[in-house]
Amino acid sequence: MPEVIAIIPARGGSKAVPRKNVYMLAGKPLIAHMIEEAKRARSVNRVVVSTDDSEIASVSEEYGAEVVRRPKEFSTDTASSELALLHVLTYLKKNEKYAPDLIVFLQCTSPLILCKDIDGTVKTLLDKGADSALTVTPFHGFLWRRNPQGKVEGINHNKIKRIRRQDLKKQYQETGAIYVVKKEGFLKAKNRFFGKLAMYVTPLNRSLEINEFVDFQVAEALFNERKFQKTVKKTYNRAVKY
Repeated sequence: MPEVIAIIPARGGSKAVPRKNVYMLAGKPLIAHMIEEAKRARSVNRVVVSTDDSEIASVSEEYGAEVVRRPKEFSTDTASSELALLHVLTYLKKNEKYAPDLIVFLQCTSPLILCKDIDGTVKTLLDKGADSALTVTPFHGFLWRRNPQGKVEGINHNKIKRIRRQDLKKQYQETGAIYVVKKEGFLKAKNRFFGKLAMYVTPLNRSLEINEFVDFQVAEALFNERKFQKTVKKTYNRAVKY
């Protein structure tokens, strides 16, 4: 089995929702949900949080993640997540001579994903012989845009010949939750997408990405629904047993 490290970049300077990564959701800081699922994933050997923030570091360690402190130059609004990943890899190689085979890049702004989604994305990359993989969710919408002349036009459909939504060509939306890359290719490309690409499909109810305060409200409702479904299942199984 390949050596797999999960890296969760989480800087302290979020703008739309201040202190977003430690904002409470379903009784836990936002980042805790991703850490716990990463630690449950069977394919993952290590879980590391990359951060420039002392509170995020403390919370991450409390929930069982290792922490690599990120330099300020890699923590600005314009610094890419790839820079954070590269910094972690460089740090671990220099200090521990540690070199994983695969990197699982996780974004804690997708708190509803499950460990099976992480394992599924890793498995998809390996089974497909891919170099990089990402999570997606089915997309069934009609997209529009304004062209350079200001004219409104359809992107994924012909506005003149209206078709049924279910007749659109099968499309997928990137969830922003999970990316898996082969280390050697990533070090060369310095980008999460390179070589042969594979997709792991997740359902819509696990694909929410937290960007605004309203997203926390939606996520809270989805967590409550998940909890309710677990209770119903336990009650049913108990009734069947007796």
